[in-house]
Amino acid sequence: MPTSAPQVLYTPAQRARRDATAWTLVQGILAPVQFLIFGISLYLVLRSLQTGEHTDWALGSVVLKTVVLYAIMVTGAIWEKVVFGQYLFAPAFYWEDVVSMGVLALHTAYLWVWWQGLWSATDQLLLALAAYGSYAINAAQYIRKLRMARMQKQPSSTSLPNTGAQAST
Repeated sequence: MPTSAPQVLYTPAQRARRDATAWTLVQGILAPVQFLIFGISLYLVLRSLQTGEHTDWALGSVVLKTVVLYAIMVTGAIWEKVVFGQYLFAPAFYWEDVVSMGVLALHTAYLWVWWQGLWSATDQLLLALAAYGSYAINAAQYIRKLRMARMQKQPSSTSLPNTGAQAST
C-alpha cells in the first residue's frame, strides 16, 4: 500500500509512456463520453423516481452507463499496465483503483438485479443512485489526479548538471 507522503505522479519514463500510448487518447475520449451518459442517465433516473414516467428509459440508461464503465475500466487497466507496468493498483493511482472496485461492484450488482428482474424498478433505480454516488466520488478522484498531472512540473532542461561537488554519504 502506498505511503501518505506526497509523490510525483509520473517519473519522466512513465510520462513518456503515458504521452506515447494510444490508450491515453482512448481514456481521454471515453471519460467525457461516460460522464455525458452519466449526466443524462442521472436525470432520467431522478425523473423516473420523481414522476414514475419513462422508467424503462431510466433503467436502460443505467445499463448503457455500466457498459461504458466496463469499457473505460478495461482500457484504463491496459493504460495503467503500459504506463506503470501493472494492470491495477499502481502506487500513483492506488486509491482511485480501490474506489473503482466498489464502483464496479455496485454497477455489476445493478446489472444482476436488472437482468434477473429480482427487484422492483424503484429499488433498481435506488441501487443505480448508490452506484452513481460511488462513481461521482471516483470521477472526482480522477479529475483531481488529472489536475495534479497537469500541474506536475517536468524537470527543467536548464537545471545545472550534478558535478559531483556534493558530499557523498
